[in-house]
Amino acid sequence: MQRFLMMLALYAGLCMPATAQELMALARVDPASSRIEDGYWGRTTLTLHLSQGVPFRVFLLDEPARLVVDFREADWTSVQAADILAKPGRVASLRFGAFQPGWSRLVADLSEPMLPQEISMPVDPNTGRAVLEITLKTATAAEFATQAGTPKDPSWTRALVDPAPTAMPGQDRFTVVLDPGHGGIDPGAERDGLAEKTLMLGFARGLAETLRRAGIDVVLTRNEDVFVALETRVALAHQAGGDVFISLHADSLTQGSAKGATVYLLSEEASDEATEHLAARHNRSDIIAGADLTGSDDQVTSILLDLARLETEPRSTALAGALVEEMFAAGGPMNRRPLRHAGFSVLKSADIPSVLIELGFVSSDRDLKNLRDPVWRAGMIDAISAAIKRWRDEDEARRPLIRQ
Repeated sequence: MQRFLMMLALYAGLCMPATAQELMALARVDPASSRIEDGYWGRTTLTLHLSQGVPFRVFLLDEPARLVVDFREADWTSVQAADILAKPGRVASLRFGAFQPGWSRLVADLSEPMLPQEISMPVDPNTGRAVLEITLKTATAAEFATQAGTPKDPSWTRALVDPAPTAMPGQDRFTVVLDPGHGGIDPGAERDGLAEKTLMLGFARGLAETLRRAGIDVVLTRNEDVFVALETRVALAHQAGGDVFISLHADSLTQGSAKGATVYLLSEEASDEATEHLAARHNRSDIIAGADLTGSDDQVTSILLDLARLETEPRSTALAGALVEEMFAAGGPMNRRPLRHAGFSVLKSADIPSVLIELGFVSSDRDLKNLRDPVWRAGMIDAISAAIKRWRDEDEARRPLIRQ
């Protein structure tokens, strides 16, 4: 049985003139009229009212079971999950938001396997308003697994990486890949109206500007509010020819009253229970955004970890040490254990020195105040920039010894 996939081009079946097609923009979601309802005989209906019809696709993902709807493009501004899903049922939870440039995503976590039975998006010919209706029915786990999988349609995506810097003949360019955590449908930690994804994108842009002024090439894994899969972030670093990879975060963690800047290195085992919880939260980003993780981790992870221990691990350790020293000298404040280890998926590049920096924890009042303070952010940007330049020079000096 083929994997389930439904794609619709709207606007009167492609019969509208080109000028009308060009008017397609954001379809605003009407939360007051939208809902998810469980019915009898194992049926559940998702009804979504939109200000206009837009192309969309529907597919299923397993482990865990999820229904995914992609739109070109729906505006979810001011829409809350509780507006559509009044209470958990066969749909356990709901998330939505920007996913890639030009398209948005809705992800419904299913408490039991269900298959779409009917899908439609009729468009009112007078107003242009549309109603997406998906009727799901309970199925067996085997039936669901057969139908699940990401559709292979590259036209729905595009590369997110900035163009790799072009090196001048005879020049060795040094490229830093900055990875602002989360993005799009995955906001990261949230508190008092602030989202981690927004804080880290702003910080990454500021750090990128400072590094470029110092003559260093910089590539961002995302330069807008879009979702980038963990595996893709690593791939983008390789595509850009990165010499170093730095992932930026400001998470929320209650275990151990976490506070202060912390630098993390890759390890099979976490330094402590709180760090293990943190790594688990980070590694769940792809599930949150509806990525297909089937068979993508265990064997590859083992191989990459083994490779990373050869040349890259001591170089990453030296980078982390330089970061801790420079950030501490700038006033931090640093965590009581500023250098830790855990199995962060985003650090699993075998040949690029990689670290993850938690600039602070938004669950800490002190850290949140610092993260909001432009003066503090400028100080941290200067400290991280100084550490990168120092590590670059020291790493280059050690390179002949490594080759021996």
